[in-house]
Amino acid sequence: MAQQARAIRTRRTILESAAAVFAERGYERTTIGEILVRAGVTKGALYFHFASKEELALGVLDAQMLDEPLNPQPIKLQELVDQAFLLTHRLQRDPLVRASVALALDSGATGVDRAAPFRAWIDQVAEILTVAKVRGELLLHVSVTDTAELFAGSFSGIQAMSQILCDRNDLTHRVLVLLRYVLPTICTPAVLIRLEMTEEYARRLAAEYDEKRFAEDGENLVVSSH
Repeated sequence: MAQQARAIRTRRTILESAAAVFAERGYERTTIGEILVRAGVTKGALYFHFASKEELALGVLDAQMLDEPLNPQPIKLQELVDQAFLLTHRLQRDPLVRASVALALDSGATGVDRAAPFRAWIDQVAEILTVAKVRGELLLHVSVTDTAELFAGSFSGIQAMSQILCDRNDLTHRVLVLLRYVLPTICTPAVLIRLEMTEEYARRLAAEYDEKRFAEDGENLVVSSH
């Protein structure tokens, strides 16, 4: 268990270091040597976790996806709201997630499947919407695929604009506006009035996420010290 906890921390350190160098120099100009220096690990340790720079980049891109499944909600569309708020929080607080988004938008990262995180998020949104439709939460005219692509694309554009304008300091508000304009066009009135979509709810959700991550990091630290 201690060895596993150390391996998890080492992998995270390598990813964070790679993400930082990618953000500073761009993917193409980054070398494995620079990542090794930043991470303070041996070449063997790096290659134990990642076989190539491209695999490292894919690992960084994967950081956008939630590392824990969403808590199931009685109203399925609430999970869409929760997903948006949690990604907002992670974009504001987690350097690895921020670097992951920057890498996805780096047109110089040739040879890397930068579309993967977009497809994964569209698939996650579509999965939520599919269940919501079966439960009767969506209006009859709603297309799951079109809505999933619209929502993911709108969020991507909003976070990019917020990053440029104010380093994402207003992103929670911007995402809340997105939700308040999009959801009334896709869900039934009875469902809409039961959804929790406030900045206070977003803060509470973020605090619960941080508390859970802190507890898990503490458990890993205790395990690795034995």
